[in-house]
Amino acid sequence: MKKIVFFYNKLMATFWFVPALIIILSIFVSIGLLTLDQLTTFSQDGLGKYFFVTSANSARSILSTISGAMIGVAGTVFSVTLVALTLASSQFGSRLIKNFMYVRLNQVVLGSYVATYLYCLFVLTAIRENDAYTFMPVLSILFAIIAALLNIILLIVFIHTIATSIQADNIISDISDLISEQTGSLYPTKIGSPSTNQNKTTDTTLQSKYFLTISILSSNSGYLQYVDGEQLLEKMQLYDALIVLNVRPGNHLVKGISIASLYSNTKLDEEQIKGINEQFVIGKTKVNNQDLAYSIDQMVEIASRALSSGVNDPYTAITCIDYLTSTLCLLSEIEFASNYRMDAENQVRIITTSTDFDGFMDVSFNQIRQFSAGSSAVILRLMDSLITLFNCTPNESYKKTILKHAKMVLNVGKQSLKEELDYKDLEERSRKILLSSH
Repeated sequence: MKKIVFFYNKLMATFWFVPALIIILSIFVSIGLLTLDQLTTFSQDGLGKYFFVTSANSARSILSTISGAMIGVAGTVFSVTLVALTLASSQFGSRLIKNFMYVRLNQVVLGSYVATYLYCLFVLTAIRENDAYTFMPVLSILFAIIAALLNIILLIVFIHTIATSIQADNIISDISDLISEQTGSLYPTKIGSPSTNQNKTTDTTLQSKYFLTISILSSNSGYLQYVDGEQLLEKMQLYDALIVLNVRPGNHLVKGISIASLYSNTKLDEEQIKGINEQFVIGKTKVNNQDLAYSIDQMVEIASRALSSGVNDPYTAITCIDYLTSTLCLLSEIEFASNYRMDAENQVRIITTSTDFDGFMDVSFNQIRQFSAGSSAVILRLMDSLITLFNCTPNESYKKTILKHAKMVLNVGKQSLKEELDYKDLEERSRKILLSSH
């Protein structure tokens, strides 16, 4: 079921699916309103004479004007979207294009204008006025006018959203919100129940219970996007087997490479092995569904570009560091799931490989630290962030990792800061961590 949800979310994230749904919906709405117009006679007395069109020429003129305007605005909306994507790609990196395409408003706006255009065409073809037969779909025409009015309001909202969405602070904030949402859903990751005795059992001991070893090979080259852990656990329980995963979501795979080792006491046929292989979704690009590091990489890329000699924007880099600090504070307080996953009968069925707090620290700060050489403001903010993290986490092993990064930041400052007072300031701040560790 979760695999279906994954593909559904992936489909909803495309730029064409939601507009296509809106366009199809407009066709059904036009058919429904035309049918209602045919079955019902609307009074044109009182207020009705101000809202219902009685002349065929007037109706055709109104619908032609609305349809022409809507398809023209749709082209403008598409052009504005492309300009925003181009600016975001050149300034913040091409990976962020996906984030703009995921924005539901952009999809709804494009679909709404094209749908209104098609709706007007359907209603326009239904108007009849001759000696033999007269049909004036007054309700359908009124709906077209209302839709045009709503689309004007939608255009204003769209322009405002596009203008604010390409601002660096808003982009970084949106990525941070996405990371926080992912953190809450991914950690602790649960595939079955975590083993409570993983410290007492080794992989070799678990594998020695089985006589046969089968390598699960990658079916394609690309990035591992998703692993359906629940289905995999059910299959291992059904086959009374153990699977050891060699990769995790976000890793690049080469066709034919071993992605897992299956241990079993009974030989599995090709269909059973194929069914296991189908639980690994491989695609051309990385996705963030099960790969938190990918979203962090997006923010790191923004910071790295900001620190490049061509851009030289330390304030954007500092903003990225601030939001990464918030994310790491959240990660420092959670309990990462065990790599040993058990079924309902307390049998270890899956041994996974996953990123821990040390890995997320490296992903978040290594590149920024390397690009920050010579920028006193960024180096000092890195040290301040590490101080915040050090005070945030109660985990002693995490503190050792933070201490390691503090020493590396101090070394970068020592080698690259030419102003003696800047380095003294950095050294004084570092003592808040270095002295606390003794």
